[in-house]
Amino acid sequence: MRGASSYLLGSALLALLPLAANAFYLPGAAPHNYVQRDPVDLYVNALTPMLAGSDNSKLKSLINYDYYNPRFHFCTPNGGAKDQPESLGSILFGDRIFTSPYDIKMLQANATCQMLCTAEIPGEDAQFINERIREDYALNWLVDGLPAAEMKKDMKTGDLFFDMGFNLGNDDDDIPYLNNHYEIVLRYHEPSPGIYRVVGVLVWPSSRGGSQEDESSPDCDVEVPRLGLSENETNNIRYTYRVTWDESDTPWATRWDNYLHIFDPRIHWFSLVNSIVIVVFLCVMVAMILWRTVSRDISRYNAIDLSEDVQEDWGWKLVHGEVFRAPRYPMVLSVMVGNGAQLCAMCAVTLVFALLGFLSPSNRGSLATVMMVCWTLFGGIGGYYSSRIYASLGGVDRRKNTFLTATILPTLVFIVIFLLDFFLLVAGSSGAVPFSTMLLIVVLWFGISAPLSSIGSYIGSRQGGVSHPVRVNQIPRQIPPVPRHLRPWASALLAGILPFGAAFVELYFVMSSLFASRAYYAFGFLALTAGVVALTTGTVTILFTYFNLCAEEYRWHWRAFLTGGGSAFWILAYGLFYWLSRLSLDSFSSIALYLGYLFLICLFDFIVTGTIGFLASYWAVRRLYSAIRVD
Repeated sequence: MRGASSYLLGSALLALLPLAANAFYLPGAAPHNYVQRDPVDLYVNALTPMLAGSDNSKLKSLINYDYYNPRFHFCTPNGGAKDQPESLGSILFGDRIFTSPYDIKMLQANATCQMLCTAEIPGEDAQFINERIREDYALNWLVDGLPAAEMKKDMKTGDLFFDMGFNLGNDDDDIPYLNNHYEIVLRYHEPSPGIYRVVGVLVWPSSRGGSQEDESSPDCDVEVPRLGLSENETNNIRYTYRVTWDESDTPWATRWDNYLHIFDPRIHWFSLVNSIVIVVFLCVMVAMILWRTVSRDISRYNAIDLSEDVQEDWGWKLVHGEVFRAPRYPMVLSVMVGNGAQLCAMCAVTLVFALLGFLSPSNRGSLATVMMVCWTLFGGIGGYYSSRIYASLGGVDRRKNTFLTATILPTLVFIVIFLLDFFLLVAGSSGAVPFSTMLLIVVLWFGISAPLSSIGSYIGSRQGGVSHPVRVNQIPRQIPPVPRHLRPWASALLAGILPFGAAFVELYFVMSSLFASRAYYAFGFLALTAGVVALTTGTVTILFTYFNLCAEEYRWHWRAFLTGGGSAFWILAYGLFYWLSRLSLDSFSSIALYLGYLFLICLFDFIVTGTIGFLASYWAVRRLYSAIRVD
């Protein structure tokens, strides 16, 4: 009877599945239908620095500014600007979204020049605006969840794409000119008669000087000189705009395709194929070592007659009584491995959500929000791995291990973010994280993540440490000198080259997305690259651990973690190279901000890849010594 009811229930769910699929939209990703004369809201976001059009251009600042910063003197709506609700990730990424005074109605006032407002800009504020123009700052607008963009052409592929944001002004002649007129082109699609959807937002800004008097019907087509701001006197500025409605065949479901442009996808494929070849080579190499060398050694060791008085050991079997000796600072190592396991789980689940399409670009900050939520919910994973590794290494102070696992890394990250927030506040940036958001993160940390970490630690402690296949000698064995290439820092640098080489192409696009406001949604490439990096890190670390054991260096625990995390040092070097080649930062706040974020990137990479290397080596060492017969 129970089987029949389950069958009927399953059949009903299968029958309803197509209907549910047709009615289901991701949060924030459902289309907004307009009819003629419906208001179309235009929201303004923070001003961000952007890369200029040339290939050799450099980013000149990392400071975001609120659109309604009083020094810009932009037009405000009647009754004042109202902020819009934003997600946690959107706030952390510096979004500050407000209403605007632009009066736009669906299919109304087509190609009509309209007056927005006039503003008086003192000389001191004019100097501030001119400096932002020289630093290539961009305005960021939102219409129906789509960012306003400029249409550009990819010179390598010839494809047209939408580059998000548009210039505050231009200084092509080394003289800054303010853009005070905006040609707004709204592309719409008509899925059914009388129903319209916005599928594209383009803005062509221009600088229009001449008379700046308030006129009810300005002329936007007359030829006028460009508008430059005097830094010695008060400037009168007139802001105008014109909305043009352009019907498009692009359906609403694919409207983001023009924004999410992948620059030269052949580079991604070449890097990915190259990385896969490296991984296959390493896996074959590890398999040969484990199958030929290790199997031969195991057979030779097991063939020795244990009744003989003299048993000759050589190679890695000489240290069988030392290989599971507890390393120095087992508390620190177990805490780092626990936090690394938590970060690995967070990255894996976030990439799965991204691949399944749940991280819609319409949901601003959804990536950072999912990462924060996953980090909070996976606290139990960190506590579990930390407590089991700590018990395996002979640790006894389990309460201290539980406390440090839940607090040490979040505290360090919070201190760094707090310092960066201080520099942003000093610079007057809108990118500073509000106090309420800081408080929310602390609540998530103490209220959810820390208790889950304690539960995970309790479960891990109940299960105890991992059993070791051989006993540890009472007297430590003397360690002979090891070759230079097997010393900790040398092996870390050598082993880190391959994982870094597998990821450096995607790393460039990720850093451009973080610092240069470039859209990056190539999550397929990113997920494959992450898998390749994980496999490369694990296999390389196993190789170096085996080489160390053959050299009778049995202190492999910290060496495995350091070797696995060696790619972080190359990422640090690449970050400094990126600073010299793609950035031209003049202010101390921008430099401190970049170095702080680079430190966090390297720290997270070191912990994640170090954990992968350590766990892979731990598995290999246990398998290796469990296959031999020891007297």
